[in-house]
Amino acid sequence: MTTSTQLLDRPERPPLADHHRSLGGRAAAALATPGGAVYVLVLLLLVATIAANPNFGDPGVVIRFLGRTAPIAIAAIGQYYVIVSGEFDLSMGAVVAAQVVMAGNLIGQDDSRILPVMVLMLAVGVLIGVLNGLGTTLLGVPSFIVTLGMMLALGGLVDHLTGGAATGNPADAFREIGRGGIQDVPVVDVIPYPLLILVVLGALASWSMRRPFGRSLVAAGDNADAARVSGSSLWWLKTRAFVISSLSATVAGILLVGYAGVHPSVGQGYEFTAITAVVLGGVLLGGGRGWVLSAAAGAVALELLFVLLTALGVESTWRATVQGLIIIAAVAVAGRAWQRGRRPRRTSPSSRHLTHHQPTPGTTTGDN
Repeated sequence: MTTSTQLLDRPERPPLADHHRSLGGRAAAALATPGGAVYVLVLLLLVATIAANPNFGDPGVVIRFLGRTAPIAIAAIGQYYVIVSGEFDLSMGAVVAAQVVMAGNLIGQDDSRILPVMVLMLAVGVLIGVLNGLGTTLLGVPSFIVTLGMMLALGGLVDHLTGGAATGNPADAFREIGRGGIQDVPVVDVIPYPLLILVVLGALASWSMRRPFGRSLVAAGDNADAARVSGSSLWWLKTRAFVISSLSATVAGILLVGYAGVHPSVGQGYEFTAITAVVLGGVLLGGGRGWVLSAAAGAVALELLFVLLTALGVESTWRATVQGLIIIAAVAVAGRAWQRGRRPRRTSPSSRHLTHHQPTPGTTTGDN
């Protein structure tokens, strides 16, 4: 056999997969996605806010801002699980209100009731999530309708029990969860408990999305039929997503009692704020694309935007208008960007069986 024949018979090496790029190349590729661009947006909004209000540049002010943002960021993380699976949860705000009223009326000034009532609140959150999940999956009712019905049912129950007015006053030890923190910390003075809870839940969320549950959830949102054929139990996957969403709303409610008090209006509109944060974080409505931590970053970006508008003298009545425009713009941009990323590369017929491109970790599986 001649040398030229040997060279022709030698199999062609497939190109390196995308995740073999340098660390800088992977970082640049991540920032170019909708899920990565939100971190750039957070940085730009932070700089703009400090420019408009120099006092915001104090580390202590920033850390307290993050503590106040923690409840909506936690709610956004919970909403992410539902949206990435291809569904919606419109009952989050009503769940927050119900949990706030429950805490205010059951705990009272008795510190010994704090732990039992918190366990009860979490159990109620699980029950609501299960009902939303089973109604969507086993009964086949669209999640938009199921969670809308749950929102109306819980809202009506809360209004009936409270008469639409503030009621109950939980013990200070319970309220300290939402408004307290670790004191006498160098530079920042205090680290709010809500921020610590957000960090822990964010780490758990990132870990869960790297597990088979998280990957199957994203796959179900991307292509439910393919996920079903692969053996995934869709009803159980999506029901767990709804449970996580309701539990996140419950945690947000516990934190909000600390500084928002006990009123049936607490949590009003939280579901739309959470959805806005999720889409601002680059998560694709319809499911299958997006990063869980980017949803939390979307909440930070949204609250930074509101702080910036306040610093610029824009009236707070424009908040709903801004949220609506953000949803429209973010969904349009994210949808087009993710669609470009999903286009298959053209290969010649002779080399198609040799090339096998692996996706960059985190770009479609919710890892980050």
